[in-house]
Amino acid sequence: MPELPEVEVVRSGLAPAVAGATVVAATVLDDRALTRHGGSAAAFEADLAGREITGAARRGKFLWLPLVGRDGGVPSDAVVGHLGMSGQLLLRPSGATAERHERVRLDIHHPLHGEIAVVFADQRTFGSLAIDSLVPTPDAAPGGRGTELAVVPSQVAHIARDPLDPAFRDDIFRAALARKDSAIKRVLLDQTTASGIGNIYADEALWAARIHPGVPARALSTRAVGRLLAEVRAVLEKALAEGGTSFDAQYVNVNGQAGYFVHSLNVYGRTGGPCPRCGRPIVRVSFMNRSSHYCPHCQRMPRPPA
Repeated sequence: MPELPEVEVVRSGLAPAVAGATVVAATVLDDRALTRHGGSAAAFEADLAGREITGAARRGKFLWLPLVGRDGGVPSDAVVGHLGMSGQLLLRPSGATAERHERVRLDIHHPLHGEIAVVFADQRTFGSLAIDSLVPTPDAAPGGRGTELAVVPSQVAHIARDPLDPAFRDDIFRAALARKDSAIKRVLLDQTTASGIGNIYADEALWAARIHPGVPARALSTRAVGRLLAEVRAVLEKALAEGGTSFDAQYVNVNGQAGYFVHSLNVYGRTGGPCPRCGRPIVRVSFMNRSSHYCPHCQRMPRPPA
């Protein structure tokens, strides 16, 4: 599933193409792509036609395109998207042949770039698009990366800020961990505590911070939490710089290109291989219907107090 770096790569690729563009037409080819939308496919198409897009924003794994109201003014709603397991948002020339698994197409006109097609393709149909109202952020800070507006789609309002967001509060994160008995990896995957990290980058950050994925969150010292946050940010930034992680053709950027962070992974997917730090074998264990990868030597579970 695409995680923060992959979704941010898509957002940053969309932004220059959609900011200031007008939707000429919206075409829904598969209603399953609108599972989060409150109305019909016909209403989705009609509501978008003629609307101006102001940019592309992201919080965690959610993307949204703010829309100027028909009477002008500050955007009050947006096209909000979640890529799910295999969703792709692609930029194509206007009139381009339909993509395999294409579900929705937005034909837009940009004052500089001309006619463009924004294509939502999704093989497994777990992703979705919707038109959603924008609501104020509780902290009055911008809603996410790519926007200065202190609003967020209502469907995204429950999602916490991600560790790369300038408005992310380290002190609030530390306080949340101090209240949780759950394993630290479970907490890292909780999108209401910190968003966008996901399974791959949780494993990588925990390895870099030398923290066992099963350690109770509240057992971590302030220093350990600080080290973990630093490694989470370092891993996410490196993944961003390398275009994200692509294990197959399902995750690509807006031009259809794969990311190459897969070559920088230290533990995820490296079961049985040598730990880059100590040389001992990496192990894989079942965790929350997925897998955890870690080094039992470098990431030891602390002994309970006597």
